Amino acid sequence: MSQPSQASQQDTSTEGGQHGSVPALILGAIGVVFGDIGTSPLYTMHETFLPEHGLHPRPATVLGILSLVTWSLIIVVALKYVSLVMRADNKGEGGIMALMTLAQRAVGQSSRMRKLVVLMALLGAALFFGDGVITPSISVLSAVEGLEVAAPGLAHWVVPVTVVVLLGLFWMQRHGTAKVGAVFGPIMALWFLSLGTIGVWNILKAPGVLYALNPWYAVQFFMTHGMASALALGSVVLCVTGAEALYTDMGHFGRFPIRAAWFFFVMPALLLNYYGQGGLLLIEPAAISNPFYHSVPDWALYPMIGLATASTVIASQAVISGAFTVTRQAIQLGFVPRMQVVHTSREAIGQIFLPWVNRALMVAVIATVVSFQSSNALAGAYGIAVTGTMAIDTVLVMIVARRMWHWNRALVIVAAIALLSVDLSYFGANTLKILQGGWFPLVLGLVMFVVMTTWRRGRDLVVREIKQSGLALRPFIANITEHPPLRVPGTAVFLTANQDAVPHALLHNLKHNKVLHERNVLLTVETLETPVAEADERIQLEELGGGFYLLTLRFGFAEDPNIPLALGQCSRSGLPFDLMDTTFFLSRESIVAGARRPGMALWRDKLFAFMARNALPATAFFQIPGNRLIELGAQVEI
Repeated sequence: MSQPSQASQQDTSTEGGQHGSVPALILGAIGVVFGDIGTSPLYTMHETFLPEHGLHPRPATVLGILSLVTWSLIIVVALKYVSLVMRADNKGEGGIMALMTLAQRAVGQSSRMRKLVVLMALLGAALFFGDGVITPSISVLSAVEGLEVAAPGLAHWVVPVTVVVLLGLFWMQRHGTAKVGAVFGPIMALWFLSLGTIGVWNILKAPGVLYALNPWYAVQFFMTHGMASALALGSVVLCVTGAEALYTDMGHFGRFPIRAAWFFFVMPALLLNYYGQGGLLLIEPAAISNPFYHSVPDWALYPMIGLATASTVIASQAVISGAFTVTRQAIQLGFVPRMQVVHTSREAIGQIFLPWVNRALMVAVIATVVSFQSSNALAGAYGIAVTGTMAIDTVLVMIVARRMWHWNRALVIVAAIALLSVDLSYFGANTLKILQGGWFPLVLGLVMFVVMTTWRRGRDLVVREIKQSGLALRPFIANITEHPPLRVPGTAVFLTANQDAVPHALLHNLKHNKVLHERNVLLTVETLETPVAEADERIQLEELGGGFYLLTLRFGFAEDPNIPLALGQCSRSGLPFDLMDTTFFLSRESIVAGARRPGMALWRDKLFAFMARNALPATAFFQIPGNRLIELGAQVEI
């Protein structure tokens, strides 16, 4: 049985175990990591100037909005995520779950603080999954809507074309981020070069737009626009959507390639394009109907629509690969049912594909596109999930900064107030859009939160029931020694979550077959709060006498637990295994929801039982060969 472990060890920063040249990793990062934030210019300025916000593209307003965009990119992305949060890498792994384990280790054994950290992280992960549904929907829709500008008669084809593009995107996931990144990298490099070039071309027409670099214009905007400024802030946040994906995808490409790509290529291109759109609005206010495509020269409009569509497909890739990473970590940490994980690269451990997650996202994304029909309708739903996750990231990284990096308390307080004031301002502005679609990511997040907390609580209840119903191990061994049954050659390995009790499979084998093997190994698998287990903590062995052994195998949350491979390393600990002479025994629990049992509500018991029946079998998850396995059923009521 697998159970989370609280084993902690001082972290050492790595680059996620990535291999390959730095330029290749930078190009791959541009292709996979920056797609989401890189396609924000398609809709950010347009959504900010929606008629219901009461804003008009007057010079002072345009400069104020541009100043907000500029300093949002600098503060939220460059300073917070790229410079600060990415320092909180858990041996190269990033994302909300990796940050959670770091924060848990930072707070030590305080059960109250650990529970609070887990609760915040699960809420953040749930909101991230909601963002994973909305990002592909609004990104691809906004690109295909360029057809409405080029040829208004084709407007009715926008949704069908979007659905076809999305189907192709999800079909490509099986090829992995390494191959996808190799294809997407050059396309995204061309996209960012085009953004910068178009931006410069429009800035030259109205160089006065560069005054927006002064943050005072942002302050003046708030002072003069009242409630409209709050509504606008809820749309300005669209320019930083995708910042969380930078951190989540760190395990795919490493910290340095992502930082280098951002500071020297991506951020300059984005700022140039936003300023180019602002320059266009200064001289042509009517272009607000679609400032991105109106800023493109007429001869380049159709090529730009094609490039934008390809780029928004790539934008979706950043969130999808991030969803794979977070789900894989959640599985290992015991928050999500076991499911198939396919490795798509021999060189990089972080590049994975989860078929079930891919199918679920595909269905949810296409249903979202068909339901909302346009990027304008989806804009109301976009932002609240992102800003909620950003605020949670800030709290967790401040815990790590204080408890693990040993920052001065005053510095932590000042940094937390500064960052949270930005995050919560964005979040508060987006709560104004709840009735206009903001409810959608909240519902998605609530569903994921219920699933994760139900699975974790259900597993705890199962382990509790197994412990309560088991016989004490050591008296049992003493009794066996005094009254030995028939012993047969070979080794029996019994998977168990409770090393103090006799496994049910062992009792059933003794009761029905009337025999014991010469060697009986009680095996427990633990998941550490680090991505990869060190060699000296992988194996823990204790001999109990009478041919009985307690064996603990530990794996990191970014590893695939391969029990046969790990057993082959036990000879160094004094317990060699011949797998051809080893039989694995496993109790397969049949979960029954009991109305009279304390623990969870009956509907959650039934939900957990359903997930348990459909989870990947432990034998497949632990890569135990089927021809060396005996499974015995056990009914557990929770």
